[in-house]
Amino acid sequence: MQTTQRALEVLDPGPSALVQDLGRPGLAHLGVPPSGALDVPALRLANRLVGNPESAAGVEALLGGLRVRAAASCTVAVTGAPVPVLVDGRPMGSHVPLHLRTGQTLALGNPATGLRCYLAVSGGIAVEPELRSRSRDVLSEIGPPPLAAGDVLPVGPPAGVPEGADVLAPPVFPGELSIPVHLGPRDDWFDDAAAQLAGPWTVTPESNRVGLRLDGPALRRSVDRGGAELPSEGILTGAVQVPPSGLPVVFLADHPSTGGYPVLGVVRAKSLAALGQARPGTKLRFRSST
Repeated sequence: MQTTQRALEVLDPGPSALVQDLGRPGLAHLGVPPSGALDVPALRLANRLVGNPESAAGVEALLGGLRVRAAASCTVAVTGAPVPVLVDGRPMGSHVPLHLRTGQTLALGNPATGLRCYLAVSGGIAVEPELRSRSRDVLSEIGPPPLAAGDVLPVGPPAGVPEGADVLAPPVFPGELSIPVHLGPRDDWFDDAAAQLAGPWTVTPESNRVGLRLDGPALRRSVDRGGAELPSEGILTGAVQVPPSGLPVVFLADHPSTGGYPVLGVVRAKSLAALGQARPGTKLRFRSST
């Protein structure tokens, strides 16, 4: 008796779709970024909704547009940026578990706010891991390549029971963010660092999974640091690095492991998901936090 393969066939990846899990932290000494979902709470939630361990791999879809077909019966959930969800053209909800029969098609529209949607499937995306993770790292190109039409994503066996929720409203992402930041280690390189960093800043279209690039008044170095240079130093996720342009970059999950420009501060981990959902044009203010 032939068993139907558990898989999702990609019909349309949309603007960009990547396989992501919780990443590969702890390998910076090898020059490997942590990678993983930019909106970690959204991926964790999607996995809980379909009965997976929170660490299971799903699909991170930039600005929606993803269409997949189920090769076998499965449960799916879409979280992250609020987005229209269609099953065989019929409108369904996001942030809830949905059952797909063999051959049914799931399609995502485009989110009105936010940037990234997360698709989890019961059993998780079971592509071959690299360095203990199935995440795509766009900087070092580790992990499965960006999804393309015709790709078939293997799905593992169901691991648990889907968990619904009586009330689970999709989040709304504001057009302006207030982000706490720990100043240092190189805030002394800048005049009145906290006031300068406060902003406001605007997220630019050049932002990606490596870093959030910001536009605004260029940060001024202190006189005694005007022409100074730094040897390469280790970089954390959330580090606010200031290149010679004076326009800061907030490093996200696919950031390099070292950098040679001063880091004025580091964003708190709990704020990184909001930065991962900040689309170009979003206004951003930093507030210093102890």
